[in-house]
Amino acid sequence: MSDTLTVEQRGPVRIVTMDDGKANAFSLGVINDLRGLLREAEADDETRSLVIAGREGRFSGGFDLSAMRAGDVDAVVELVAAGGALVADLYASPLTVVAAATGHAVAAGALVLLGCDHRVGVDGPVKIGLNEVAIGMVLPPWALIIARDRLSKRYFHSSTTNARLFDGRTAVDAGFLDEVVAAESVVERALEKATELSALVPAAYARTVEVVRGPVIAEMRAVDPRSIL
Repeated sequence: MSDTLTVEQRGPVRIVTMDDGKANAFSLGVINDLRGLLREAEADDETRSLVIAGREGRFSGGFDLSAMRAGDVDAVVELVAAGGALVADLYASPLTVVAAATGHAVAAGALVLLGCDHRVGVDGPVKIGLNEVAIGMVLPPWALIIARDRLSKRYFHSSTTNARLFDGRTAVDAGFLDEVVAAESVVERALEKATELSALVPAAYARTVEVVRGPVIAEMRAVDPRSIL
């Protein structure tokens, strides 16, 4: 497993913390490790909820830009497709998933937030949103599918076509977050919420996810990986 990720168990809640000391970028290795850790948590009968947390000041800066800009088209397609698979896995998970957005969350970082049940963020001047157009990139179709499902209709176009970024409080209104607290309380509040959600009846939760989210998840998974080109 990548040194970027650490795992801790607190009762029925498993916490995965991302910390690469920098932007918490999603490389292919980190994405694959996160997908593996999600599968492991789902297979553990004692785990009912998952928390995905960032480091202080940073949830994630998105895909690894060094890979995105290296000129290897196949590598870019593979990375973006893996990111879409991760977000779809989170959204489809039979576990309740809570994000502890400890700081900035842009591009793929913001998309991971959209794949989580509940998102706790910082009540402060963080940057959250889909900045792809502002840095010369186009959002892949799977990203637009989940953005349309999770974001407020009032903010969908400004979030996607205009690359608008939000602070903590306005990110709640837009739909990237569900609540904000003081920066030092984000992880503990996420753990508290995950513990609360772990009391849901697992079979009923999983079946409801299938019914409510199934069409969106199927549409995300059906996207041709090369359609980002």
